[in-house]
Amino acid sequence: MSDIKAFAPGRVELLGNHTDYNGGVVLSAAIQMGVSAAGRRRDDGKIVLASEGINGVVAINRKAGLKPRGSWEDYPLGVAEMLARAGATPGGFEADFSASLPVGAGLSSSAAIEVATAVLLTKLYPFEISPLELAKVCRRAENEFVGVSCGLLDQVSSIFGKKDHVIYLDCRAEMVDLIPFPHNLGLLIVHSGVKHALTGGEYNERRNQCFEAAKIMGVPALRDVSSAELAAAKLPPLVKKRAAHIVGENERVFQALDFLRDGNGDGFGRLMTESHSSSMENFENSTPELDALVGIAVRQKGCHGARLTGGGFGGAIVALVELSQIDRLADAIVSEYHKSTGHSGKAFRCLASDGALAASN
Repeated sequence: MSDIKAFAPGRVELLGNHTDYNGGVVLSAAIQMGVSAAGRRRDDGKIVLASEGINGVVAINRKAGLKPRGSWEDYPLGVAEMLARAGATPGGFEADFSASLPVGAGLSSSAAIEVATAVLLTKLYPFEISPLELAKVCRRAENEFVGVSCGLLDQVSSIFGKKDHVIYLDCRAEMVDLIPFPHNLGLLIVHSGVKHALTGGEYNERRNQCFEAAKIMGVPALRDVSSAELAAAKLPPLVKKRAAHIVGENERVFQALDFLRDGNGDGFGRLMTESHSSSMENFENSTPELDALVGIAVRQKGCHGARLTGGGFGGAIVALVELSQIDRLADAIVSEYHKSTGHSGKAFRCLASDGALAASN
């Protein structure tokens, strides 16, 4: 059988920070950077994995069973295991990975590896599965094999991405919609130079505080709470702050849908900046570097708004900018950020892009 090449994009979260595990709604976009995988079948039952920039090759006898190894290869191995559990042929294969995504920027390289593997394997060993079910297989790989309690956003974004469209995900209904993105706007991602470090402790603490708020208020999840209801509720002050971020984020996503449909970049950008303020004040998942970047970005002419993207605690911001100004803005933001903080940021000019692809050589 000929070699197969697969590509899965990273994603940028535009609004809906930490709403996924609260049954909420999110807006994201696939970007043109991602993870590529080239592979072929093996008849000996072995799985052989290699990655550009990482020395050594991982070779595993699949017939002996797949178990986590505590390294990057757990992502493709987890996908192979979960696809087999879903009914796919558990055959041997080799895959060579390369990435154009910056590491530690919160652009979901892990989901891109998972989706690239899934697309590759469903082509090597043909297996009919819907796009949403494929996203769920990849999430199970991360939840059950790798051991990270992520939601469905990253995998859905990598699979469902469409050029010049934003992805809307209702995490409770597991419903995906594609919303046209204004043709005159671009996405400028600026890495703070401080790696995204969403530790298990911080993530789980925020998660538990959200669940505590929902429990006290007697609702299944914070998705079921309005800002007015939250304002009237009696909650521990810190728990109330955490809940305020989630409730506000859900409301901002619904407002943003209207702005997008009207082509209103100013309104959408304003919601992004409000989202970042809430991350700073309520959820406390920002950093001084991210705050500095957002402050610099929103002062620039041609920038409609900016916020941290991904889990927070380092990584990158995303700014909504006039496409005609994107190069000037990238240079100005990175330059001013270096002058004010001493950190070397890096800008990536992004467009809302297509989702995962696969092709035979």
